[in-house]
Amino acid sequence: MTASKMFGVPLENIVKGNPQYDLRQKGKIATMACGLGRNIGALTAMGAIKMGLREEELGGIVTAWRKSNSNIVKLWRKIENAAIMAVQQDQVVKMQYGLEFSCTKHVLFIKLPSGRSLAYVRPRIETDVRFNKPKLTYEGIEQATKQWGRISTFGGKLTENIVQAIARDCLAEAMLRLDKAGYKIVFHVHDEVMLEATYAFGSLQSVNEIMGDYRAVI
Repeated sequence: MTASKMFGVPLENIVKGNPQYDLRQKGKIATMACGLGRNIGALTAMGAIKMGLREEELGGIVTAWRKSNSNIVKLWRKIENAAIMAVQQDQVVKMQYGLEFSCTKHVLFIKLPSGRSLAYVRPRIETDVRFNKPKLTYEGIEQATKQWGRISTFGGKLTENIVQAIARDCLAEAMLRLDKAGYKIVFHVHDEVMLEATYAFGSLQSVNEIMGDYRAVI
């Protein structure tokens, strides 16, 4: 579907055996790399070249993905602007998605729809010299060095934090409902649970309905 939108090709053409099926690979890597604000570097890091894409076409893939997913790009910007405003002006900023940004006692909080909050310690607004615009930094553990330091962030990365946190809340609530319904959870990872069950109790349809009910979180 992503490749269809990016390249203006009918969805039914992107099937095995059709010459345009190779567009699927471009759509797949673009979804993985570009969905949260990344660009050419992320495409390369995720193996775009090894997957057969040419280096000179990576910039065009990023542009095509962002053009065909303009609402997602707008969301990155809204979230980034809300976070910067909360720190800069020391005010509560609310978004229509049930998110709330506030800065209290040198901590930026992003309140999620569940009521839980993400926290960014000692936030500061600096200048992003690459794009000549404000950027948000905070203190935390750097992934590369595993040392405490100042970390730069941006709208796409904040969106990733928020989306993953909401997904965690949805899974946690679903697990509580499954347990209450009598299902025995033996393992869970990302958005999945593994259940120990018998044919005499419950059903896959019942599990799907319990896990698909997000009203308790949103």
